[in-house]
Amino acid sequence: MKPRRQRMIFVAVMLLGVALAGVLVLQAIGENMLYFYSPTQIKSGEAPANHTVRVGGLVVEGSVRRETQGVTVNFELTDTAERIAVVYTGILPDLFREGQGIVARGRIGKDGVFVAEEVLAKHDENYMPPDVAEALETARSGGQVKAKP
Repeated sequence: MKPRRQRMIFVAVMLLGVALAGVLVLQAIGENMLYFYSPTQIKSGEAPANHTVRVGGLVVEGSVRRETQGVTVNFELTDTAERIAVVYTGILPDLFREGQGIVARGRIGKDGVFVAEEVLAKHDENYMPPDVAEALETARSGGQVKAKP
């Protein structure tokens, strides 16, 4: 085989390898994107089933119920238009309380209950995550919230 042909084959194999690596990286990034949804969007079926998503809103007053054994907590989230049930097993942040704005990461169960893997609470009374603030404002005005990455 001529050296020129060998170089051409080597360059073609390298380009194919780089293209394959790029496709794999883009696919992995797409699978790991976490989209934010409001309770209204989840109730309307906009959130994908069997996919990890984030949901945010206010913890409904009087909805927090702790199971007697273990660290499982049931509560409801609202965006002032709709409510969704959330179940979380683990230790809640110190700032978690009723009326508090939170963001939870997890999956929507077949029964419509959001099973949270992680719960994050805002860190002071003046701060609210931008996604939650926008979802609450849109729900108050009766508008449509778009899913965000």
